[in-house]
Amino acid sequence: MIAFFILLGVIVVLVGWVVGIYNSLVGLRNRVKEAWAQVDVQLKRRFDLIPNLIETVKGYMSHERETLEAVTQARAAISGAGNMPDRMNAEGGLTAALGRLFAVSESYPDLKASTNFLSLQEELASTENKISFARQFYNETVMRMNNKVQMFPGNIIAGMFNFQNEEFFEVTDEEQREAPKVDFN
Repeated sequence: MIAFFILLGVIVVLVGWVVGIYNSLVGLRNRVKEAWAQVDVQLKRRFDLIPNLIETVKGYMSHERETLEAVTQARAAISGAGNMPDRMNAEGGLTAALGRLFAVSESYPDLKASTNFLSLQEELASTENKISFARQFYNETVMRMNNKVQMFPGNIIAGMFNFQNEEFFEVTDEEQREAPKVDFN
C-alpha cells in the first residue's frame, strides 16, 4: 500500500514537472510572438511616415531621384515580403535607404531648415530608436525560448510537443552593416 502511494506521488510529481515545463514553453512561444508584434508596430509606424518624408524631400531634391526611388522601392519590398526572414531583410534594406536619404539631405541647406523635414526626421529617428529597442527585446525573448528548447530537461518536453527554435532578427546583408557614406561634393 505504501509502495502504491509512493508510486502515485512520483507520477504526480513527474506529471507536474512535465506540465510546468510545457507551460513555460508555451509562455515563451507566446512571448516571442508578442515581441515580434511589438517590432511590427514600430515598423508599421516607420512605414507610414515614409510617404510624408518623400513628399517633403521631393521638392528640394529633384535631381536625387535615385535616392528617393531607393527608399520607395525598399518600402515596396516590405509589402511584398511574406515570411519573417524576408521581412527582416526588407526592413534592413529600408533602414539602409533611409540612411542614404538623410546623408544626401545634408547637401541641401533649405531642406535641412524645413520644419516639415526636421519634424519628420525627428519622428523617424525616434521610431528607429523604438525599432532598435523592440528588435533587441525580440532577440532576448528568442534567446530565452531557444535556451529552453535546447537545454536539458526542457529539450525533452520541447521535442515531445514539437517546440522549435525561433529565428533571431539579424542583418544578413553586409551592405546594411556599413554606415552610409556622405559626400558633400
